[in-house]
Amino acid sequence: MTLDPDNTRAVYDRQARTYDEQRSRVLFEARWLARFTASLKPGDHVLDLGCGTGEPIARWFMAEGFTVTGVDFSDAMLEIAQSRWPDCDWRQADMRDFELNQTFDGIIAWNSFFHLTADEQTSCIARMSRHLRSGGMLMLTVGPSAGEEHGTVGGEAVYHASLSPAGYATCLEENGMIMTGFLAKDPETQSHTVLMARKI
Repeated sequence: MTLDPDNTRAVYDRQARTYDEQRSRVLFEARWLARFTASLKPGDHVLDLGCGTGEPIARWFMAEGFTVTGVDFSDAMLEIAQSRWPDCDWRQADMRDFELNQTFDGIIAWNSFFHLTADEQTSCIARMSRHLRSGGMLMLTVGPSAGEEHGTVGGEAVYHASLSPAGYATCLEENGMIMTGFLAKDPETQSHTVLMARKI
């Protein structure tokens, strides 16, 4: 199946309500979220890149006492997040070219980063590094190996891509970060592949 990566935003706009209804709230991500925030302190500023409707990732960070900025390219997804937490900092932007003119203590892109092409992921990692303070943490969900695949959102196909683990490690190092964790198809997170890194 050949998919257009540029179609992803339109799919999320069309499927926002369905996605929100189907998105698990059981926080199977909790172990990784706890590991990600182990070096952070309450009040630290976390960027949720590709935040969607804010459920359940941004909600978890807010409940744990972190300051959250949520960024997504889908207006329909952000409208849902804004309706739930009107006082939170929600911003419409594309992770391929976002520029927020500030740095964060942590950046997470869970179930969003892998919608970019391999080249876009490389440039996005550089952009995320510029938005991350020294010692700050980064966590991404990626693919277990290099290649292109497709997933589904509300029954519509969407593009997925990934570098190899070594490719990610090299790209991170080139941008002043070091990989601190990588687990392919973690059975405790519904087979997500999770990458963690720290900015030097």
